[in-house]
Amino acid sequence: MTERDPKTSAFQRLIWPLRLTRLGMVSERLVRSFWPVWTLLFVVLAAAAFGAGSLLPPSWGWPALGVIALVLLGFLALGVRRYSHPTRDEALVRLDSTMPGRPITTLMDTPAVGGDDPASRSVWAAHVRRMADRAASARAPEPDLRLSQRDPYALRYIGATALAMALMFGAFSRVGEVGEVPLGAGPATASSGPSWEGWVEPPLYTGLPSLYLNEITADSFEAPLGSEITLRAYGVPGEITLRTDIGELPELDPDAYAQTVVMEQGGTLAVDGPGGREWRVIVRPDQPPTVALEGEVEGEPPGAMEFSFTASDDYGVRSGTATIRLNLDAVDRRYGLALDPEPREPVVLDLPMPFRGNRDEFTEVVLEDLSQHPFANLPITLTLTVNDDAGQIATVSYDVDRLPGQRFFDPMANALIELRRDILWNRDNAGRSARLLRAMTHLPEPGMPEPVYLSLRSAIQRLESAIDLVSLEVQEDVAEILWEAALELEFGELATALERLRRAQERLEEAMRQGASEEEIAELMQEMREAMDDYMQELADNTEFVDGTDQPDQDDGERMEMSSADLDAMLERIQELMEEGRMAEAMELLQQLQELLENMEITQGEGGGDGPQTPGQQAMEGLQDTLRGQQGLSDDSFQELQDQFNPNRPGQQSEQQGQAPQGNQPGQDGQNPGQGQGGDNEQGGGSLAERQEELRRQLEEQARRLPGTGTEAGDEALDQLEGAGRAMEEAAEALERGDIAEALDLQSEAMEAIREGMTQLGEALAQEQGAEPGQGQAEGNMAESRPLQDPLGRQAGNNGAFGSDEEGSLGGEEARRRARELLDLLRDRAAEQGRPEIELNYLRRLLDQF
Repeated sequence: MTERDPKTSAFQRLIWPLRLTRLGMVSERLVRSFWPVWTLLFVVLAAAAFGAGSLLPPSWGWPALGVIALVLLGFLALGVRRYSHPTRDEALVRLDSTMPGRPITTLMDTPAVGGDDPASRSVWAAHVRRMADRAASARAPEPDLRLSQRDPYALRYIGATALAMALMFGAFSRVGEVGEVPLGAGPATASSGPSWEGWVEPPLYTGLPSLYLNEITADSFEAPLGSEITLRAYGVPGEITLRTDIGELPELDPDAYAQTVVMEQGGTLAVDGPGGREWRVIVRPDQPPTVALEGEVEGEPPGAMEFSFTASDDYGVRSGTATIRLNLDAVDRRYGLALDPEPREPVVLDLPMPFRGNRDEFTEVVLEDLSQHPFANLPITLTLTVNDDAGQIATVSYDVDRLPGQRFFDPMANALIELRRDILWNRDNAGRSARLLRAMTHLPEPGMPEPVYLSLRSAIQRLESAIDLVSLEVQEDVAEILWEAALELEFGELATALERLRRAQERLEEAMRQGASEEEIAELMQEMREAMDDYMQELADNTEFVDGTDQPDQDDGERMEMSSADLDAMLERIQELMEEGRMAEAMELLQQLQELLENMEITQGEGGGDGPQTPGQQAMEGLQDTLRGQQGLSDDSFQELQDQFNPNRPGQQSEQQGQAPQGNQPGQDGQNPGQGQGGDNEQGGGSLAERQEELRRQLEEQARRLPGTGTEAGDEALDQLEGAGRAMEEAAEALERGDIAEALDLQSEAMEAIREGMTQLGEALAQEQGAEPGQGQAEGNMAESRPLQDPLGRQAGNNGAFGSDEEGSLGGEEARRRARELLDLLRDRAAEQGRPEIELNYLRRLLDQF
């Protein structure tokens, strides 16, 4: 059997791939040459399907068709010029380029040399067979129909989109109208006979479909108000007219072929003329919107107002507002509210609308913080208003007992907020408020921060300087000052855990008196738990042990021990009583807890070890001494500033009668306020500025001997101490100038930097000893072998867990009563500002330990 030639067999298998390739090339060249033709056809067909022919003036019909035909012929001629029919060789090249090695070209080649050499002919034959096998697997390539280079503005997509819209929404039966457009009024027009068509288009907001009058066979139909009814007549102008009483019909133009009327009421709609009809038009009802408050107006801690509302409308709510007005009839008109309030515009809030979906019926939440508004925490009237696209309005009002706002449970902060409310209520309260502020700052509480005191004095000066006529600007400025001062008193950072715990207890007690909400009570309970945890940790960290023993120092009397679980149980019981409404019992239990915590010992140890102190312990204790010295100097500076603002206070009068002054007053012997002459407050002698400079030199010497440098925490500690030194230097310069207020700010900055430096130093020393930061002997508190039991009776293990297995943690009632009496006595004496300053300082140091 004769073997077939591989070339012949390969070319026979290439017949259909070659034809398909050539056909694809034809389609490519047709599309690239004639795309403007079919784009123009798509646009013309879409315009005709949407009735563009009927919109043209009568004399423009055939000319428009002629122009379109000429443009179309031009595009056809351009396409024919560009088009070239692909040949068989071009198709072979295209197909061959899709395969590796171009096998078709190989099959068509002959060897140039070696044709007489049997070996060369054998190699060439093997190569031809391999290429023939490869060519047998040829597949026609897909045609490239992309036109981005020839149509950079994507005009072809405009035509395709227009045609798609016409297919979905147009009527191709109207394409023939283009050729039927009359050329003018004459016999040809009359012979075709008059006709008409009409549409009813409801307002867009309804989402209702248009009605085609020619298809309405009933005697009546419904349409919403605002619908546009259009009648288009074909034939002699004026032969077919529209007659109706549903709206004002514009005057008929003799040359017009269309009439439009807007539906304003129900009535009759008639088409007069050949083929005329008459309908009774009924107004489709548009229900007014509705709105209602869901639940109650509640507070969202710390000071936001929150409420939910539901709104609905048959066609969708367009917008809405919430208006807040003062309910004057429900206000308790006493004290600063006894005067008539100044006129004030109501608060108008935009109601939130859904971002997605329809607005037929929805529920949304309004969350707004109005804590600083004069209406905060007063009775109000809440008015909800919504409207729809038809202009219909729904309004509903509710009386709210209290506009939720920021609640202040610190007594001093609450008093400042009440004074702020009185000033905003009526500016005639300025005199009364100034007197009350002066009384509050005459002998300020020891815990009042210096910035708060200074800001209150500034508010007093502003009110008293404009006492006859307080301007709106002064009113707003004083209100802002009192607000910031109240926030500082309520939420400001306190130095010790005991102070934070006392504030948390006082705030919780005041909240119970004021009848705070459950959310506010829960927030205050959590704050008290955190403060109590910090305080108990401070107790454990500062326990002093007896030298040479491994047990805590025991008092001769009865020792009371409690675990953290016992304290948590008391807090849980307090919360349960409040939830049950038994406020009196909860208050009593809270007072017992307060007495229990205040009677616990806090003894500052000196190290607790028998051996010599390490360099880390020495550095930490030195920084502690510097911090205490800076705190004392800051107290003395603040005392001198108080003397300047209030020279007639009792303590100052005693100084003028012969006692040593606390700080020099301006004008004494030509000295600046920061250059005293040596009083009791000047520890070690020298003025305030000299004492500040001495503390700076002491800190600089400690920084030079600081251990742990070279580590990240040690370097950070050194940077913090250097920053504290710069703040001290600037504070000394401020004291030299007599600018005590600026000096107080710089001293506060220095103390904060020293504290941060001590924290970083502790971490650096702990890392050197291979312990976690805050563990071991880094802070010099006690040896690792001794923390067996703290004053609360808790066992402290290596893992930091605490617990107690002993009973009777609530015993020792007599001891608690006696401790309470002693504390009350100390506080009473510390509150008597007429006592010598050295005694007051001693009493304050005693109270700081408890």
